[in-house]
Amino acid sequence: MNYKITHNTHYSYNNFVNLCYNEARLTPRSFTRQVCNHSKLIVEPDPSGYRERKDFFGNTVCFFSIQRPHQELSVIVTSEVEVYASNFQLDLVNGFEWEDVHDQLHIDVNEEILEMRQYILESPMIPELPELRTYAKTSFTPDRSLLESVAELTERLYSEFEYDTNFTSVATPLKEVMEHRRGVCQDFAHLGIGCVRSMGLAARYVSGYIETVTDSDQEQLVGSGASHAWFSVYFPEIGWIDFDPTNNVMPTDRHITVAWGRDYSDVTPLKGVVYGSGTHELSVSVDCRSV
Repeated sequence: MNYKITHNTHYSYNNFVNLCYNEARLTPRSFTRQVCNHSKLIVEPDPSGYRERKDFFGNTVCFFSIQRPHQELSVIVTSEVEVYASNFQLDLVNGFEWEDVHDQLHIDVNEEILEMRQYILESPMIPELPELRTYAKTSFTPDRSLLESVAELTERLYSEFEYDTNFTSVATPLKEVMEHRRGVCQDFAHLGIGCVRSMGLAARYVSGYIETVTDSDQEQLVGSGASHAWFSVYFPEIGWIDFDPTNNVMPTDRHITVAWGRDYSDVTPLKGVVYGSGTHELSVSVDCRSV
């Protein structure tokens, strides 16, 4: 599938901002299942400085600063991306029992396994919580395949937690999400990762987009029209496999990947430091259409 994506972020400040420094992770990645053919970031007012780099996880980071007074900031990213459906064989993946994967991740010392161990540890937004392991153990029963275990966990998060855009913010602790059983895609991705890690397995956070559906005959997935999030689990010899608990699906060619890391703090779409006073209003829109 080929997509054209427009991500528009707009800040309005009630007082002048004299200086700001910003980082954007809004450029879709290129990897085995996806190719970003073009991506352009436009900032208004024109930035005083701009540069790009790759972060620790290989995500593209665009840094820009505005060093003159302004009351509005607009960041528009347009991208053209080609996404391919997953080609792994479910029967082959289903042969991995989760206990065997656990042992391999903790015993093997080859380079790839050693790299995966960072995704077993707690991270800034996903601490170790006894509640996560208690919740996860219902799905991770003895001698069960890793694929079946994570698939059931994904279905439980989908059916047992309520999607509520008014309950959480970026700063809402995961413990509170567990207690109230409600949140948004970011929270559900963090929950999935925390549960998988609590069983000694490797999981990472993925940010991206979902296709904006214009055909009334096609199902509209939750999370379109904005940035979306899901999680991936590592399978030795296979690689990373994605799971979207917000929609209870295994992402294929309708999910477009922008960045990945340990949790949201590693892949924040736009963040920065503003020197000024007062309050601001933020609006974000995403249009992701097949072409």
